[in-house]
Amino acid sequence: MSEHRFSNKNCEIVLPLGQEGIEKIIPHRFPFLFIDRVYELEIGKKAVGSWAIKGDEWFFQGHFPEYPVVPGVLIAEALAQMGAVAILSKAENRGQIALFAGIDSFRFKKEVLPGDVLVLTTELTKVRGSVGKSEAVATVNDKLVASGTLTFAIKA
Repeated sequence: MSEHRFSNKNCEIVLPLGQEGIEKIIPHRFPFLFIDRVYELEIGKKAVGSWAIKGDEWFFQGHFPEYPVVPGVLIAEALAQMGAVAILSKAENRGQIALFAGIDSFRFKKEVLPGDVLVLTTELTKVRGSVGKSEAVATVNDKLVASGTLTFAIKA
């Protein structure tokens, strides 16, 4: 995978991004930072990356102890975080927070289990001022596991 560099408001973005690079763009932190790699970025438009499910994540203690499965709401959150990378990587949005404003037509097609690597793609389809929508898709081994429309609002 080749390296790509972007300079943006006193911050250089070098792809692929790992946790440290992601934390320079979005405010999420452990234990609520779910994306661990960003390898494609069109600033303000699209981000693609991944979340490797190890099996020792905190939520598996209760969801479900005998049959660990990633909660769908956390898959949606991971997709929202990928969208936040896309929108907050814009120079004018640096240092801000992107909040969930809506989840529409979201569907879950397949369980996500320990050992899976979620590939997360979020493409912004409409942005007006501080509010926008994105189409979000999560796959495992090229098979659709979740998709839907996410709405966000940027808080200064």
